[in-house]
Amino acid sequence: MGSTIPRARVEGDAPRLEPMLDLEWSRAIELPQAVMTAATPAELRRAWVHRAPEDNVLALYRASSGMAGPIPAPWWLRAMADGKLDTREQGFRVEDRIAQLLGPRPGWEFVPWAADGESGYWEFMPSERGKSGHAIPTTVVNTDRHPGWIDVLPAHTGRTPDPIPVAGLAGLRSRLGVFEAVR
Repeated sequence: MGSTIPRARVEGDAPRLEPMLDLEWSRAIELPQAVMTAATPAELRRAWVHRAPEDNVLALYRASSGMAGPIPAPWWLRAMADGKLDTREQGFRVEDRIAQLLGPRPGWEFVPWAADGESGYWEFMPSERGKSGHAIPTTVVNTDRHPGWIDVLPAHTGRTPDPIPVAGLAGLRSRLGVFEAVR
């Protein structure tokens, strides 16, 4: 009759523990609950990816994204990993300049609760449920899709329209009248 008691482990067959990259990355982009009331992207920069040495952030991002495809990450980190931005600070400057432009303008509101890892976005509230009746307001988001770093999603109802690429802050400034005309 066989024994139902498992044999004792010896040192050589102890389980090997390896870091769980998904969990480590999740913690790297995790923001404290208090920042959900942030009024600018700068007020959101409290996660490890915003403060840790850039080479460590890039190394963890690359290791994590190599495991299972795309992972949640700030637009500027994806741009850095692709060699399109030199530093995280350049990305922060883009976000801060948009905040300086849109923050004082009537109708624009910063939305801090974007997708995991993202830097928030700006909505033009008068374009939502105004005369045109759109359910989703005009939205300004940062992107790594092109070197202007800014996309605008027009106010809409139903299917999300293709983003409009904007040629940087100067391009956004020059087209604000058109974007704000939808009410």
